[in-house]
Amino acid sequence: MPTLRNLPRTAPATTAITAICTLVFLVAALQARSVTDVVWDSPVGTHTILYGPEVYGAGYLRALTAGFMHLDITHLFLNMFMLVLVGAEVERFLGSGPFVVAWVAGVLWASASVLAFSFTTPTAGASGALYMLMALLIAIAFRRSTDLRAPLALVAVNVAYTLLSPGVSLWGHLGGLAAGAVMAWPLTSENVRTRWITAGVAAAAACVAIWALTIPSTVPVY
Repeated sequence: MPTLRNLPRTAPATTAITAICTLVFLVAALQARSVTDVVWDSPVGTHTILYGPEVYGAGYLRALTAGFMHLDITHLFLNMFMLVLVGAEVERFLGSGPFVVAWVAGVLWASASVLAFSFTTPTAGASGALYMLMALLIAIAFRRSTDLRAPLALVAVNVAYTLLSPGVSLWGHLGGLAAGAVMAWPLTSENVRTRWITAGVAAAAACVAIWALTIPSTVPVY
């Protein structure tokens, strides 16, 4: 059984993403001089958070950077805990390369969902990609012919939390989960090439969707 100490060796991409998210948070927290509200008083926070009106033009990168920015220390801790718990298992199955591309696709599709259904809601966090990983975890359990109840329960509990809790990104979570559900079967294929192609196509399609949602003729007017 892999341990936390072995995480950099057994799941290097998960380790790197966790480290990047933590570093980004620490820089923003130092700038804001707070660990409970790190975005709006931090240049890093204000330039990385997803906010529809700022995405058009030079702000497209926000659709990706928002997945590495967290609003407060609790937000960071919960997401990084889930990333280590779920992400490491998924990475060990997929391989680090396809995992990284799939992670990017999950972040981008979560952002696309927010832009489509909640354009003016500022959004940040890795949770959209985490919901994508939870969908993949179900496919992995199925591929391994192991008990599906645990990953299904994990998804059900988190979806219920999303629906019942104010202040969470409903569309970001659902967008990530939907992306994971679509990618799950081909992405967990035994054929490594199929995994790469699936992750790459999903990421590219998300980029097109984000562009289409933020061209002048489609941007919502409020």
